[in-house]
Amino acid sequence: MTRVMSENTVFNSETPLGLFAQWIEDVNCVFGRDPAAHSVWEILLTYSGVHAVLIYRITHRLWNAKWTLTARILGAFAKMLTSVDIHPGATIGRRLFIDHALGVVIGETSEIGDDVTLYHGVTLGGTTWNKEKRHPTLGNNVMVGAGAKILGAITLGNNVRVGANSVVVKDVPPCCTVVGIPGRVIQTKGVHIQNRHGIDLDHHLIPDPVGKAIACLIERIDELEARQPGQRENAVTEDCETCESESLCVSKIEAPIKLAAGG
Repeated sequence: MTRVMSENTVFNSETPLGLFAQWIEDVNCVFGRDPAAHSVWEILLTYSGVHAVLIYRITHRLWNAKWTLTARILGAFAKMLTSVDIHPGATIGRRLFIDHALGVVIGETSEIGDDVTLYHGVTLGGTTWNKEKRHPTLGNNVMVGAGAKILGAITLGNNVRVGANSVVVKDVPPCCTVVGIPGRVIQTKGVHIQNRHGIDLDHHLIPDPVGKAIACLIERIDELEARQPGQRENAVTEDCETCESESLCVSKIEAPIKLAAGG
């Protein structure tokens, strides 16, 4: 079955697939997204993000079968084991990879598409106490950088990239890059995906709008100072050792010290 999330986004998490087949995909997808992975045994024994996803596949089936308490208990065990908190009620598509895993939280009504990559510290959180859809929906091939928070019943379209430590609280169209607090779109459609598997992991290439703004301010300050050559010359040639402001600062620092010594 295919669920249409929006006009341009297709969500395929309900494609029928057996538990063992899902596990095989969850393990093998690591090779395409982590160059540090060398063997299946290494992944099975050392990747806590993979452990969390494998256990989630079981808890989700228990949850759907109305064995909710058993699902929550097993999910709590997985959280203690992996430091990843995935609610059994969340809907997660195929080949989810949680890299480094620590501190990842996925809420009950979250929906995640296929081939999604989450880094450590990511939160898919809710913004209401009402028993309704309150967590995010992520499309296919979404990459969420370390420490990012995606909050509320919002939708991120296919191929969206979220910069590290961003806080996203509004819908994001497909093929966009989002950074900042609150998150804002800084790149739109037409983003080139270099990975041959169709998954964009080049999160280090995300532009820095804050750095660009600061650079523009510095350039503007230099331009304004250049229009006042007299003041700029005085500022450059002034002896910092005899600066009046510095002498005032020294007197303010020394006075309390002398007072304390005298007392």
